[in-house]
Amino acid sequence: MRRPGRARSLLLGGVLALALTATACSADPAPEPAPSPSPATDAPPTASPGPAPSGAPVVGNPFGARWDWARYEQFTPYLKKLAGSATYHEISWCAIEKTEGNRNFTALDRIAERSRDLGIMLHIKIRTGMCWATGGSPQFLRGQANKTESAMPQDMAAYQGFVTDVVKRYAPYGVREYAIENEVNAPQYWAGSPADYKRLVASAAEAIHAADPQAKVVDSGISSVGYGMGVADRLLKAGQDDAAVTAYRTYFQRRIGTRGQKIPEVNDPAALRAALANDQNSRNIAYLSATEELLDEGVVQIRQLHYYEHFAAVPALLEYLRAETPAGVPTQAWEVGQFWRDGDGDAASRSDEMVKTVSQLVAGGINQVLWLPLAYHPNNRAGAEVRYGLLDPDGTERLAGTMMAELAGAAKDATVEPVATKGLTGVAFRRGEQSTLVLWSASADAVSVPAAPGLTSGKLGTEAASARSGAVSIGTSPVLLAGTGDPATILSGVR
Repeated sequence: MRRPGRARSLLLGGVLALALTATACSADPAPEPAPSPSPATDAPPTASPGPAPSGAPVVGNPFGARWDWARYEQFTPYLKKLAGSATYHEISWCAIEKTEGNRNFTALDRIAERSRDLGIMLHIKIRTGMCWATGGSPQFLRGQANKTESAMPQDMAAYQGFVTDVVKRYAPYGVREYAIENEVNAPQYWAGSPADYKRLVASAAEAIHAADPQAKVVDSGISSVGYGMGVADRLLKAGQDDAAVTAYRTYFQRRIGTRGQKIPEVNDPAALRAALANDQNSRNIAYLSATEELLDEGVVQIRQLHYYEHFAAVPALLEYLRAETPAGVPTQAWEVGQFWRDGDGDAASRSDEMVKTVSQLVAGGINQVLWLPLAYHPNNRAGAEVRYGLLDPDGTERLAGTMMAELAGAAKDATVEPVATKGLTGVAFRRGEQSTLVLWSASADAVSVPAAPGLTSGKLGTEAASARSGAVSIGTSPVLLAGTGDPATILSGVR
């Protein structure tokens, strides 16, 4: 059973100061070469040699991305702009150890090396997959690599041995966060039960902490849709029926009807209850509950958020996280994007939406926000750009990419404060006496910020030289302000 009245770990409104350098991983001493496998988990002679890293990047920038490593060369110039951020890579036991006793880490070694060279912290997501190690026949095959759902290992000691080898191998690179599985609320990712998942995570956590006491365990990352169902369900259970319907409609405004009756149109509380009761949404809520039990029990130390919806739903999502996450447990958004099937927005409006989404998340206490995809793949199974990329497929920087890079530059090694005052919404980044604010009007009415000594403004995505002094009118499109003093001082002249 979940305990009532969970202490809150995220602050909305009021004063919030998150020192990115304080919550980030500190620089590790120069790593030694990866240790040899222990006798209990010996990798055979055919396994790839261990890496010999030197130095590890520091996470001092909350704005990162996840990308297709097959296009690494095209993306490298842009990724250098995101130095100090984090990314993650997903592996499966079945893919690395295709035949029992023969592990091949070559691809992951290369990714770890390249992440280090970019100055981007690597997190690893460990899945089992389905093969000799789990038994059973897969029901789902995805992508060109024919990825399958995961299942429970047949030998938990062997599973722990694999996890131990992964952690020992990549600890010298400064890898300190390991997520167990991916979106277990989806049948195409997880074939077990919530109880199975909890048992798997507990087993993995034991191995992770034994292999590296500094390491943290991260949950699977419930899907964006699953979180939306949780937001609505919580409000219904609290007796806030109208608020629940509004939250559902706001959250799923671009999803309704895209998955048949799994995300149906809802106009009243009865229809919402019916929607939440269907098989998939019942599963979503059950796995959210299992994830939160793992957080409550301390088995998982970091909550993982996935979010692909309209920026207007972010406040309700943050309220959910504030209520349902134990105090002191950080939330990191390993997948953030913009789902919009047949989206008709132009580059400017879609880029503005990206800024509003990621700014609200960081302002709300999320200390890592990773955009996915960095660039969409033109040959994806949807046959269209359902999720919006920061770059063109060939790596050419889009307006959204330029805006994200500017956010990263403003936020690196800064403290973060939310801004919600005088008709303005956004986030402020502070380094010493200097503040950089990213703001937009909370309504259709523009807000005028008077001129002040040293205050400059500019439209995100423009050249830095375009920053100008003088009064600035802030409408619904995000504007960047820079000046001396805290945000309240900079905005003190707004009436």
